[in-house]
Amino acid sequence: MALYEIASKLVSDGRKDQYFAKHLALSAEDANMLHMKYYKDYGLAISGLVTHHKVNPLEYNREVDDALPLDGLITPNPELRRLLEDIDKSKVKMWLFTNAHITHAQRVVKLLGIEDLFEGITFCDYRLLPFVCKPHREMFEKAEAEAGARSVEDCYFVDDSYLNCRHAQARGWTTAHLLEPDLPEPEERAAKYQIQDLNSLRAIFPQFFTNPSLA
Repeated sequence: MALYEIASKLVSDGRKDQYFAKHLALSAEDANMLHMKYYKDYGLAISGLVTHHKVNPLEYNREVDDALPLDGLITPNPELRRLLEDIDKSKVKMWLFTNAHITHAQRVVKLLGIEDLFEGITFCDYRLLPFVCKPHREMFEKAEAEAGARSVEDCYFVDDSYLNCRHAQARGWTTAHLLEPDLPEPEERAAKYQIQDLNSLRAIFPQFFTNPSLA
């Protein structure tokens, strides 16, 4: 989810490492390595845990994502809200697309103070096995269907995951890769557009903003 603050992402990753260490009896170093491997291989760490270790995804969600101490780490973001409010809703259907389960996704957007700005959400449903997540084709198809997209050419996508952006771009979605400040420039760009700040979307897609000159 490209709306995350860096601090909350670090807490989230630490909690996931702890889960791997506790439930798989791994050292802290091995837990982090396996966590990163599953994230890279599957696009979502829980996918690897379910596939190889028969972990209950709802139990994982309760112990990891829903247990994160996000209050105080994620706070209302007036700048983000202004950016989203300035998108011309007559031209764009605002839709969230996340690999989180619904409870965690709703909690994050509420803490950010932007939950009222989206028409819907496509999430990774941990209740359904086998579940699908980005970057798998079925997840993009699910998002298109739920958002009512008429064609892939109508889909505009922003994500901070290199892998998700590569797959979205290959599918025909117009894609902007949000590169986190602490990450090096990739040798090959994940998508047509690469940004380091969401406000850069004004310059990339001025036709969708009521005040594109604010970029």
